[in-house]
Amino acid sequence: MKEDTIVALATPAGVGAISVIRVSGPQSFSAVDSIFYGKSKIEDAATHTLHYGDLKNQDDEHIDDVLISVFRAPNSYTGEDSVEISTHGNPLIAQKVIELLITNSDLRLAEPGEFTKRAFLNNRIDLTKAEAVADVINSRTEASLRGARNQLDGLLSKKVNELRSQLLNSSSFVELELDFVEEDIQFVNQDALLKRIDSIIIEIDTLLESYEFGRVIRDGVNVAIVGRPNVGKSSLLNYILKESRAIVSEIPGTTRDVIREEVSIGGILFRLFDTAGIRVSDDSIEKEGIIRSQETVRTADVVIFLEDVQENASRDLFIDLLNFTSSDKIIKVVNKIDLNKEFVKDVDVKISAKTGEGIDFLLKKLKEKSIGNENYTEKTAIVTNLRHHNCLKKSRENLINARATILHKMSGEFISVDLRNAEMNLAEIIGEVTSDDILNNIFMKFCIGK
Repeated sequence: MKEDTIVALATPAGVGAISVIRVSGPQSFSAVDSIFYGKSKIEDAATHTLHYGDLKNQDDEHIDDVLISVFRAPNSYTGEDSVEISTHGNPLIAQKVIELLITNSDLRLAEPGEFTKRAFLNNRIDLTKAEAVADVINSRTEASLRGARNQLDGLLSKKVNELRSQLLNSSSFVELELDFVEEDIQFVNQDALLKRIDSIIIEIDTLLESYEFGRVIRDGVNVAIVGRPNVGKSSLLNYILKESRAIVSEIPGTTRDVIREEVSIGGILFRLFDTAGIRVSDDSIEKEGIIRSQETVRTADVVIFLEDVQENASRDLFIDLLNFTSSDKIIKVVNKIDLNKEFVKDVDVKISAKTGEGIDFLLKKLKEKSIGNENYTEKTAIVTNLRHHNCLKKSRENLINARATILHKMSGEFISVDLRNAEMNLAEIIGEVTSDDILNNIFMKFCIGK
């Protein structure tokens, strides 16, 4: 833990109503006092108080009139003495204030996420909550914000700690039994231990199963709209977006490149990729667009396979799609049903991108295909982070090993090692056991000032 004092702009750069400059560390109060002129010194101020005054440089030149918020350790975001300076929202003012603080005192600019990192290192929050801070900031839909908020409120931390507690109790009894091996004293019943391990595995499986849903609400869904030229892919994209984003033309091959747009449907972020029509072409530019379309299909979570109600030449294309994606990711859709109301074919959805008929049902199918019929409540612990998912998988593997060790009547030392490893994997989720590389990788993704 560094003992120096850091400073950074906590609000977005640029012109706004106000700018907030955050200072944290042992020299926070004295550094601000070196440029602040109010009714009293910040050094003498009580915690959680506001103070109005002027900021001046060494030449007694007025910089701005400001509000100072005072937070004394440990009752601050970082757990350190901390100050927030609210200035008028001119970026020149904020820049001058930060430069003055660095020049007048031994302060340095904060690294990305360093305020939250200090909060973690000072035990103000655990690692899952620290990661949730970034997710709250970056959330772009109601569902992703709700998921991040639940993690910040500690739902996942609480569940992980419950499982850790059960493992610690079990492993403690196993290790205690080892100390009395010569007396042949049994502290833990093998059947009861197996039952406890099975119960924990079930709990971990429930968390692992929530990851697919959690990943979707956190990161969104990639949807490729695929089909032959002129089946209405761009028209469908435009209708969903409620704007003319893609060029629509009767000329086949109009879309030469993949067009990406984002839309929130039912609180879930969907990235829609309007791909170039797939066909045999001698046009070098169109051929490149087709290659990019195929790559988009390969990485998509869901594929809308669009056909024309007036054409029946898409079967070969559908078979080709299976070289790039699995059939369970594909929604078969037929377009232009306004031209043929009597159309009968085995498809998932029938639509008209011109009139909007069937679009609502398509969006419903799209959401079902992405998240299934999961019905997690706001009080349910959900895994949204790949790091957490991997730690849970490792913990489960160690518990499976422990179970096998018990069934094979092996020594308690082996059981103890497996149980301890499972507990350590869970501890890594909340940051009880974490390497510097993992911490640096997490916090470098934060914005400066947070």
